[in-house]
Amino acid sequence: MERRFPKIIFFYIVRETLFAFLVCFLFFFFIFFVNQILYLAQDVLSKRVPPHQVALLIFFSMPSIVALASPFASLTGTLMTVGRLSSDNEILVLAGSGFSYRSVYAPALLVGLFISIFSFAANDILLPAGTVQFSRLYRRILFSTPALELEANSIKRFKNTLLVTGPVEGNVIRDVLIMDRTGSGERRLILAKNAGLSDLGGGNIGISLESAFVQSGKENVREDYDYASSSSLRYIVPQDEIIQTVYNVGPREMSSVDVKKEIRQKEITVYETLEIEKFRLAGRALKLEALIREGSGDRNGAAALASEYNSIAAAVREIENDRSLLIYRLEYFKKFAIPFGALSFVLLAVSIGLMAKRSGQTIGFLIGLVIAALYWAALLIGQAMGTDMGFSPFWSMWFPNAAALVSGFILAFIRIRA
Repeated sequence: MERRFPKIIFFYIVRETLFAFLVCFLFFFFIFFVNQILYLAQDVLSKRVPPHQVALLIFFSMPSIVALASPFASLTGTLMTVGRLSSDNEILVLAGSGFSYRSVYAPALLVGLFISIFSFAANDILLPAGTVQFSRLYRRILFSTPALELEANSIKRFKNTLLVTGPVEGNVIRDVLIMDRTGSGERRLILAKNAGLSDLGGGNIGISLESAFVQSGKENVREDYDYASSSSLRYIVPQDEIIQTVYNVGPREMSSVDVKKEIRQKEITVYETLEIEKFRLAGRALKLEALIREGSGDRNGAAALASEYNSIAAAVREIENDRSLLIYRLEYFKKFAIPFGALSFVLLAVSIGLMAKRSGQTIGFLIGLVIAALYWAALLIGQAMGTDMGFSPFWSMWFPNAAALVSGFILAFIRIRA
């Protein structure tokens, strides 16, 4: 007969699981933290930004590191805990004392639920707040260090400006190409042999161009254009264009509520555009059908109408598979899938640990790393399938969790019935 599980043993397993989670969390946190430092080193440290500002940038980016590290730490931590209990024969003692294997799942799942909620809060509350502070600080750094955004052999897109730079020799940038649109709607193409950067104050960046050639013309009017050349020219990138670039916040940096609002807005826009295009498509179909029924000899007209019909049909298919909407949907489900992956990981980890006769912490940690790598690969594959192949955004993000959950249930059923 199964005995009632004592509270002291329940909290003992909870304490051991939390301790192992903390150790693994520090490990994964360090891995992602180093990756973040390397990323900032490439874009920020190489531009001689003050160390205290770099430290603040790293601090504001920490919520994303916490959100990623927590689920993987729950997996490896639980495997290490159950592995240690198995290697020390504590699982065997519990079974011999009349306690069911089900008793081990309850405290571990409680820890998994706590970790999932903690990870979700970091991803949904702290990450958007940290992104706002990161963007504000980055903007201040940008205004004091213009070279942070304009560097050698790069392509930089601002609001109405595309800037392509060549190699750098000292403080001079070679072979600069600028394409922009003026306030009157004209398109401009600017070529320069050399360029230098300067901070003009007020958040504006000045580019001093040497041996410049300028061509301007009205859009969609090939015959109407002007050109000029100058030994020196100053080009100004306005503050509002820089701000828009810095504050380009995507769905990953938004809260789930904000992403849901954006999805609804995009769905309304897509639906309205789709209805208009379908109405046009139906009109062309009726005209084409009438033309064929009449049997007129206007083959050119029929061919033009058929071509227009196919063009509208292609536009309809493109609207139905709107890439921006798909990305927002994927990120929305991802905000829930990764944090609550900790819960499915815990179930799988306990089941694997109980299946092993004698495992140990080291083996449990290594198995956790392998499963974490497979899970991350499955997420990347699911994201690619969701954006490029039109696969369901929900299953693209939740399939790895579902696979871990089902595997955990099957192993648990086998172990409990054994």
